[in-house]
Amino acid sequence: MTAPMNLTELFADMDLAVPELRIADITTHSQSARRGGLFLACGGRRSHGLDFLPEVIAAEVAAIAWEPVDGRNGPELPADIIGLCVPGLGANLGLIADRFFARPSARLAVTGITGTNGKSTVAYLVAQALNRLDQTAGYMGTLGYGIGTDLEASSLTTPGCVTVHRRLREMADAGAGHVIMEVSSHALDQQRVAGVRFRTAALTNVSRDHLDYHGSMESYAETKARLFTGTGIDTAVINIGDRYGAQLAGRLAKGRADGKSVQLITVALVNTDAEPDVRLIGHLQGACADGIGLELGGDFGTATLDSSLWGRFNAENLIVATGILLAVGCELDAAVAALAECVAPPGRMQLIRGAAAGPTVIVDYAHTPDALGKALEAVREHTSGQVWCVFGCGGNRDRGKRSTMGAVAGELADRSVVTDDNPRDEDPQAIIADIVAGLPDADDVDVIRDRADAIDFAIRSARADDTILIAGKGHEAWQLIGSDARAFSDAAAARAALGRMA
Repeated sequence: MTAPMNLTELFADMDLAVPELRIADITTHSQSARRGGLFLACGGRRSHGLDFLPEVIAAEVAAIAWEPVDGRNGPELPADIIGLCVPGLGANLGLIADRFFARPSARLAVTGITGTNGKSTVAYLVAQALNRLDQTAGYMGTLGYGIGTDLEASSLTTPGCVTVHRRLREMADAGAGHVIMEVSSHALDQQRVAGVRFRTAALTNVSRDHLDYHGSMESYAETKARLFTGTGIDTAVINIGDRYGAQLAGRLAKGRADGKSVQLITVALVNTDAEPDVRLIGHLQGACADGIGLELGGDFGTATLDSSLWGRFNAENLIVATGILLAVGCELDAAVAALAECVAPPGRMQLIRGAAAGPTVIVDYAHTPDALGKALEAVREHTSGQVWCVFGCGGNRDRGKRSTMGAVAGELADRSVVTDDNPRDEDPQAIIADIVAGLPDADDVDVIRDRADAIDFAIRSARADDTILIAGKGHEAWQLIGSDARAFSDAAAARAALGRMA
């Protein structure tokens, strides 16, 4: 439990006139404001924390610190609430949160994982493996947060800065020695991990996503690179089988030559011409119904890893996970033995069990062209019949990738069923039109807006030797339609449809 802290200590060295007052809690979210706490009102892309002042005052906070905004006067506060104008408040959130929660990341070996695809799988695998090796590890990411597999739900891959430090403190207090975190590009750009002491950082891959936010692939990749260049890490684990990963590894290797002390562990599924100081090479031995085999070699020795995971992309995830385990001090044999016992996270190439006479059904979070392509290729390797793809695209997100998603499905699936994903505030029919524009053959496409009906149709129509990939939503337990979050699970819908075949 976090002890109260004096405002003078919290804002030390910030050149402010601060009164003596003990604060019970800190938050940037009005819904979390509580009696005796400090509300931190920062400026944002769409709103300012001061916009939620009535709710904060009603919560009986003891103090409000706000970031000044041009043309806006400071708030009028009740006499019993202390007000502080703090220039640069947003930029100092990491420092403030780190202080209030008693520097939790200093008590932990924190690993940050970034990349377009594979973050959740790699983080989940590493946390599982460490726990199997009796090194208590927490997880924070898209799947939620916590220690072990009983995770608390989270709405963001990487939550806000204060919440990040709060959860690190909670996991440290619960006995964790490690925390494995997914770090999104939005989080890096918005300084949500400011103040976190990362020991290890890892890159899975970089492909098209979030260009509505970042504007270009170059800007997107450079934002992800900040995890390696701006956080003071000890070790970088980078997949140099990825073009952007190879470029980043080259930058870090040059930095080492210039006297910087980051250890570089590069990993790849094939040999490369790179010359890092440490290298881990993997060779995919083949695929079967039970999973994949991976031969590992390089500077750490040799080992064979047999996994229940499917697909070449999961072989890449496994080798990145192995590199992270090596980076945090595990021996190769121990790392491989632990990973061999690990299972895929919910909604990541998740096999849905059903009637023996029914098709094989896989639920996956693939929501980018690259991820969808890799998932379909993995399914093809394990399928003797036809490959089906049930998918859509999210609303209010990168519109440019929709036709590409359609083209990928058209090329790699035998049958496509286009449906609603999370349309949010967009017209669902317009989203589907964007997708269908990329599909080359309309005869192999069915459009069924209702997602449960689309899943049911595919399962009823497919043969026993077919495989159906339900892509896009993965572990999500809701569907965002307009402003409503409606309860919905791809896995549950698939189980229900398979159950009707029994």
